[in-house]
Amino acid sequence: MTDISVNSLVKSFEHGNNILDGLSFTINSGERVGILGHNGSGKTTLFRILVGEIRYDEGEIAIPASKRMGLISQIPVYPEGWTTEQVLKDAHRHLYKISDRMDKLAAQMEHDASPELLAEYDKLQEDFRRLGGYEMDVDRNRVANGLDIPPAMLAQSFESLSGGEKTRVNLARLILEDTDILLLDEPTNHLDLHATEWLEDYLLHFKGTVLTISHDRYFLDKVVQRCIEINEGKAELYSGNYSFYVEERQRRFEEKLKKYEKDQAKIEQLTRAAEQMHLWAFMGMDKLHKRAFSMEKRIEKLSHSEKPTEQKKLKVKFKQREFFGDEALVMEDISKGFGDRTLFSGLDMEVSGGERIALIGDNGTGKSTLVKLIMGDEIPDTGFLYTGPTIRKAYLPQIVRFTNEERSALDTMLYDCKCEPQQARDRLAAFGFRGESVLTPVGALSGGEKSRLRLCMLMGGEINFLILDEPTNHLDIASREWIEDALSDYEQTLLFVSHDRYFIEKFATRIWELRDGQIIDFRGSYSEFCSWRERQSVFEQASKQREKEKEKEKPQKAPKPKNTSKAMAKLEKDIAKLEAQIAELDALAEEHATDYQKLMEISEEKENLEMELLELYERWEALDQ
Repeated sequence: MTDISVNSLVKSFEHGNNILDGLSFTINSGERVGILGHNGSGKTTLFRILVGEIRYDEGEIAIPASKRMGLISQIPVYPEGWTTEQVLKDAHRHLYKISDRMDKLAAQMEHDASPELLAEYDKLQEDFRRLGGYEMDVDRNRVANGLDIPPAMLAQSFESLSGGEKTRVNLARLILEDTDILLLDEPTNHLDLHATEWLEDYLLHFKGTVLTISHDRYFLDKVVQRCIEINEGKAELYSGNYSFYVEERQRRFEEKLKKYEKDQAKIEQLTRAAEQMHLWAFMGMDKLHKRAFSMEKRIEKLSHSEKPTEQKKLKVKFKQREFFGDEALVMEDISKGFGDRTLFSGLDMEVSGGERIALIGDNGTGKSTLVKLIMGDEIPDTGFLYTGPTIRKAYLPQIVRFTNEERSALDTMLYDCKCEPQQARDRLAAFGFRGESVLTPVGALSGGEKSRLRLCMLMGGEINFLILDEPTNHLDIASREWIEDALSDYEQTLLFVSHDRYFIEKFATRIWELRDGQIIDFRGSYSEFCSWRERQSVFEQASKQREKEKEKEKPQKAPKPKNTSKAMAKLEKDIAKLEAQIAELDALAEEHATDYQKLMEISEEKENLEMELLELYERWEALDQ
């Protein structure tokens, strides 16, 4: 069954250009589809058209009347003074209406037990049960916990929340409404890793239809089944996830380029032949004029084909300062808190030159604060922190500001970087600032454009310790790839805070997870860290189970029969064998650290082995009773 049908959709704004120009596609029930395209290609415009927020100029849209649709980028206006909990309860307003009516009927039936009242009450009670009325409190708590909406936030006024917090609450409300079609516009932008993983799991089990705009490539790979790219106002369809899209898009580009080159060669060949035939025709062979004209018509048709273009790759590199010494950063007994709340304490860490560290953790754990301590913008409550004498740091903050917001991007480069005009223009062009865009005041730039400009400025200085706070947070996929290209040849020390798992997997060789005021220090890639964390969780659960068993009073165990001992010995060998296979996969993942598709295959194989390992542990534990 088709949930959404879009046919020849056209939409233009005041400037007259069609942002959507004949867009056509269909979405079947239950599909999870990624909507791709560069910033300004019309992705959000499409969503606003689908929910009826804006009108389209031409074309047709068909959505079954019975289907309920929700858009995450829209934040409704709620009554003044509503708390976050009231906003979430509003998702079950129809159930509360049924509950209120049931209460009124129950009060009436104390004095009037007529068959009509009893029948209405029975029907309402069945509707309440069928629609999940008895589970709505449990569902609300489950979704709130999954999306990191703590009890303190539930009690807050919704209007007092930040933009990111409002987006999370709105997403939770849409999920609780049990919408048939979810339109998600950058759903992971304000989520930490824990909440993003929860959302991924929810969407994988969601029975409705999902359309998502996202720059989170890891999220797209895990969730979507196919992709629709909006390119020059039209839809290009790809029957796979993001990794499939990247490969298939490159294959199509190469195919178009080959066809274009073949057409150009054919044009050249036909042009020479037509000229020769016209010459022969003037020498008395008049019939050849007709053949020449026919060739020229073919040339005209072939001439309409345009040369396919590819996104320009970033061709700039950081100026790197050579590092002398063993320690780039040392932290001893570092603690920091604000008011009565301690973010972290007792941190003892050392960083050597050339390490690439990803600092991860839930929102509010103190990641940005730790970065500010390293930069010297904050002072620790206890302990001390220092960097090596030859260290030259550079910092890209999460929120970028400039000394003068009224200066243009070009003037900012000239004043702050002390470079020549042509050099400034060349560097700006490498980061996508070309033509009139270099004259735009920096205060008018988007968050992503500001991050790109600041990174462009950083690349002019000699540095050997680069610190990035959410470097890809406001960037589209093309801009993220520009930053990755710039960092790919950077060989000095790198420390970055990020929720972008694709970026983390590509660059991190060491993971710092800030949790419960401490840093879990793991040397390895992100995929290896995730596998290690899963094994730790299994071991912790097994350990807790053993502790529970020890607490129980039990009679003295009889000696184990020989056959049990043999079975345990065999299980121990099988466990050791599986652990060795998992270790081999970890090594293989490190070897293919830049091959994202291969890493996905390795990760899937590891998950299967770890499930087998868990089963063996349970059998071993059962024999050990």
